[in-house]
Amino acid sequence: MTEDTLMWRIAGGSGDGIDSTSQNFAKALMRAGLDIFTHRHYPSRIRGGHTYVEVRAAGKPVRSRGDGFNFLLCLGDSFARNPQDGAYYGNEELKPLTENFDDLNEGGIIVYDTGQLDEEEVAQTELEERAEENNWHVYPMDLREIAREHGRDVMRNTAGVGATAALIGMDPTHFEELIREAMSGEVMEANIEILDAAYERAQELSDDDHDLRVPTGSHDEEQAMLTGSNAIAYGALDAGCRFISGYPMTPWTDVFTIMTKNLPEFGGISEQVEDEIAAAALALGASHAGVKAMSGSSGGGFALMSEPLGLAEMTETPVVLVEAMRAGPSTGMPTKTEQSDLEHILYTSQGDSNRIVFAPANIREAYKQTRLAFELAYDYQLPAIVAYDQKIQGEVRNVPTSLFDREPEPSTGKTLTEEEIREAAHHKSGKFQRFAHDPEDGVNPRTVPGQKDGRFLATGNESEPTGHISEDPDNRVAQVDRRLGKLDRIRESLDEREESNQTAHGPADAEYGILTWGSQQDTVFEAVDRLNELGHSVKALGVSDLMPYPETEVTAFLESVEECLVVEMNASGQFRGLTQKELGRFGPKLSNLLKYDGEPFEPGEIVDGFESTLDGDQPAGQNVKYVPAAGD
Repeated sequence: MTEDTLMWRIAGGSGDGIDSTSQNFAKALMRAGLDIFTHRHYPSRIRGGHTYVEVRAAGKPVRSRGDGFNFLLCLGDSFARNPQDGAYYGNEELKPLTENFDDLNEGGIIVYDTGQLDEEEVAQTELEERAEENNWHVYPMDLREIAREHGRDVMRNTAGVGATAALIGMDPTHFEELIREAMSGEVMEANIEILDAAYERAQELSDDDHDLRVPTGSHDEEQAMLTGSNAIAYGALDAGCRFISGYPMTPWTDVFTIMTKNLPEFGGISEQVEDEIAAAALALGASHAGVKAMSGSSGGGFALMSEPLGLAEMTETPVVLVEAMRAGPSTGMPTKTEQSDLEHILYTSQGDSNRIVFAPANIREAYKQTRLAFELAYDYQLPAIVAYDQKIQGEVRNVPTSLFDREPEPSTGKTLTEEEIREAAHHKSGKFQRFAHDPEDGVNPRTVPGQKDGRFLATGNESEPTGHISEDPDNRVAQVDRRLGKLDRIRESLDEREESNQTAHGPADAEYGILTWGSQQDTVFEAVDRLNELGHSVKALGVSDLMPYPETEVTAFLESVEECLVVEMNASGQFRGLTQKELGRFGPKLSNLLKYDGEPFEPGEIVDGFESTLDGDQPAGQNVKYVPAAGD
């Protein structure tokens, strides 16, 4: 146990208010001056099923979830299916207690609600034995009774927070402030009374022989608490997006919902349609009409977008799509995280792919790279995809509000005015030459419907400069080369920018490297810090540009290390495969550390994986797999 970090887990059933309670707990910690990070685990059920949220807090920057946790507030599952012995799913009521034993650190604290969990049934679990082995401090409390005394059963979450505050020495006034902000009248008064009563009851129960205390800290500037979904939505709004269409699917739904809520304030429109094909097609139509537009989905829903995506590439219609990865294939595990859609995102649709793909690693990158996706999509007239996963979608972190102090960007790229159209090249028939062969940077200016003298054809077939269908071989080669050549121009533009989308971490002269992409980046960085403290010589590179691939930056990184471990959350090493496709000569340097059980890496799993692979062994961590370099 340590005083410099708190790793608090609240567990119950879906519908028990676990998520909202954890958000308020995290917000109170942030207001107390701490950096926070949350990890959410929940089943694909509306009611019932073991769900938990982990809140990690410290007085210094927190990049990742921790290794295990050190405080369990167990409410039990009040919506459990048949809890009788022999039931197919077992006693679900107890699972928020028993399924968290393995991750609770030595010296940890458990508070469980005896108003929900029968103490005779609890006595039949391993709790007493495990508590003795691991020096756990167990506090049974009837949180439901405290809630009933002053309000209603549903307020037992507030009682649990009050008990937590007492046991870790936290001032409960931070929670009282949140209650006063969110509630009023009798409900507010009842919750405050419950908070205070539970705080006093826990103080009476505490034996004070544990060493877990709330950390202390302060912030230099105002903080906001956001998820990755917030960051993507705010990035889109600031990039000038004024149209979104979609169909709900976990975990993409959050971005869609946030955009739908906020777009009317900006004069924008949101449309929920009948399926994902219609969603992508509608966004494409809005963009064709001159509006910055986006759509998105997850897994199987994004698969339905393949045809509109190919149409966007052929007609050179800019659009931004977001793809929120989850464990697949097919329905897979809808609420569990994975990075297994990479190849699908890169190559889905017909023919040679002509798109931008970014995979942001955290809230800051999600905001910035969403804005960049719109900028490049509309400057170069092609689709851009922002790839993320359930981990980024659901994790809550604090960031300075100054992150959003940036000017909005309403530009739609090379869209001509009617005056400019009159001066542009036209066919003798009068049609605008929208798809001319030889523009300077491969990007032809475009018109929007209704502009005088701006008529052209937009078809999914290959076409000559005015859009008429053409199967002429010379025209085909010229058009394909021009479209694909945009990726070279984009790569040149990205390489020339002062700020790279790739993030390096660790000593520049390190002997070993760890390469990762997307949401695992910050966890890898924490592991790199630990490895260097243990005496290893390690650095890392987090990659966000997946298409066009950042060949120069990754080459320089791989040339500087003797061996490189690629860390990713899928079973087939898709990012390692992409790297070997782009930079084949480094294949013998690249080994894989993989995890695909639905849970993101913990820093300790990467530390163990790295140390094990130095000897070519399999990591000791549960459900983590090592794959050696090609030829080993």
